[in-house]
Amino acid sequence: MKSLYQLLSDKNGVAVAPSLLAADFSILEKEIREVEDSGADFLHIDVMDGHFVPNITFGPMIVSAISKLAGIPIITHLMITDPGKYIERFVKAGSSVVTFHFEAMESGHQKIIEMIHDLGCEAGLAINPDTPVSAVKHLFEDIELLLTMTVFPGFGGKGFIDEVLVKIKEASDYREKQNLSYVIEVDGGITPDNASSVRENGGQILVAGTAIFRSKNYNSSILAIRG
Repeated sequence: MKSLYQLLSDKNGVAVAPSLLAADFSILEKEIREVEDSGADFLHIDVMDGHFVPNITFGPMIVSAISKLAGIPIITHLMITDPGKYIERFVKAGSSVVTFHFEAMESGHQKIIEMIHDLGCEAGLAINPDTPVSAVKHLFEDIELLLTMTVFPGFGGKGFIDEVLVKIKEASDYREKQNLSYVIEVDGGITPDNASSVRENGGQILVAGTAIFRSKNYNSSILAIRG
């Protein structure tokens, strides 16, 4: 697979990743086919353990099943405590990118990034709305993706936190200044109405769940979010 950086270059720098958390799992294969046919670039899978965040969602077995159905790359977002114990299972399940939360551990972030790379996968680092960019800059040289949360994680359908736009711009400016190549993904409350602000501030992969899967037309929603 091409790197995230190469894929984004092919797509003129902006991509859309429907969050399967909002899909109808009784017709999951149909949902995946429909968003792919409607122009989705990635599938975003939220893994929650009921400990790091107050919700429980999918494990490696579900990610593996999804990867067998998917024709586009999968970004697996781990919202779990002690991610190092499960990285290998999620890579082997078919993830193209595995993202873990900076806040999930007090130390050892570099070791997790190395573990993901050693398994032949691209590494993503996620930060919550109240975590400053300055806290994670020392890791930017080694990651392929920075996931900036625009809601506090746990449940879908939350409102977008506008103040995070400043952080997205800061991360984008820092990347250009330091000549780095990580991709900025933005997740949480993204809709066709606020997507332009996300893009203008440097968001490159826009994650949307409710705004796509609860819409009447997936193609129109994806096109509006991409801009």
